[in-house]
Amino acid sequence: MEAQLLTRPRIALAMGDAAGVSSELAAKVLADPQVREAAEITVIGDARMLARGAEFAGVNPDVDVVRDGEPMPRRVPGRPVLIDLGHGDPDGIRLGEISEAGGRFATENFRRALRMAAAGEADAVCFTPFNKAAMRLVTPGYEDEIGFSAETIGFHGVAKEFNVLEGLWNARVTSHVPLKDVAGLLTKEAILDNLRLTDEALRASGVARPRIAVAGLNPHAGDNGNFGREEIDVIAPAVEAGKREQIACDGPFPADTVFVRARRGDFDAVLTMFHDQGQIAMKLIGFDAGVTLMGGFPFPICTAAHGTAYDIAGKGIAHPGAMRNALLLASRMAASRIAA
Repeated sequence: MEAQLLTRPRIALAMGDAAGVSSELAAKVLADPQVREAAEITVIGDARMLARGAEFAGVNPDVDVVRDGEPMPRRVPGRPVLIDLGHGDPDGIRLGEISEAGGRFATENFRRALRMAAAGEADAVCFTPFNKAAMRLVTPGYEDEIGFSAETIGFHGVAKEFNVLEGLWNARVTSHVPLKDVAGLLTKEAILDNLRLTDEALRASGVARPRIAVAGLNPHAGDNGNFGREEIDVIAPAVEAGKREQIACDGPFPADTVFVRARRGDFDAVLTMFHDQGQIAMKLIGFDAGVTLMGGFPFPICTAAHGTAYDIAGKGIAHPGAMRNALLLASRMAASRIAA
């Protein structure tokens, strides 16, 4: 039994924007027996905010609380620990409103969790949803979680965002950029780098030989050049280069049908060319269950694929499925790294 405990992955869970459903989701997943069994969880946030979320959710997260700077208590298997930073007064963060206070609360929690993992004190990082507008009130240059994470831990490698749902993965070559810029950003090298990273991330999650479908950019994957030549000149050469590296990839396929094939089991992942090309499909398949994984970092970083849901904050009806899946995926990936 003791040997098993030593290999349990350690997850740093950052509480997200307290103006939305983040505190409620934190309380719900911490009360989930399967989540508690899967990993040794350290929550970063404020005990008052977790208590508010637990009240909304009608659950008891049952955590040990330690004030910031105090020695960590002796871990009890299956019992999370909350590091209480004391910086999230519920009276100062109104539900359903973008605010600097909400953004600061989430930013400080996330930064602390990332630094824990970078220092070897956690094997993975998870966070309940953020609101980017609130984050920008604190950090004006804030673009997304990938850039913030890289800057926080001094990471200079390649990291990308994946969406994961019911065993199906979606990766993308371009992400948070204007649609008018996408074609100019597509290169053989960029697509091949993403094929490599997708293959590596899937293997780290336990897929022995990932099968990756590559979507085209244009309608009907260009229709043999009638609707654009990106498929012929850029995407297909990248796919062939991936095959030469023994990556099980194929395409380019029309984006409007490739997810149908992937969902029926033909592929484990779809590499799309831009953000909404995959996000729309994945969220239609399962909005309340999808996970966002930031792959390529020295440790997994996972969250729910949905947002802060300001419209239902405080109502106790936030669905915990996606957040639960995020913690379980992070646990599996971290356990795989420990065992390697």
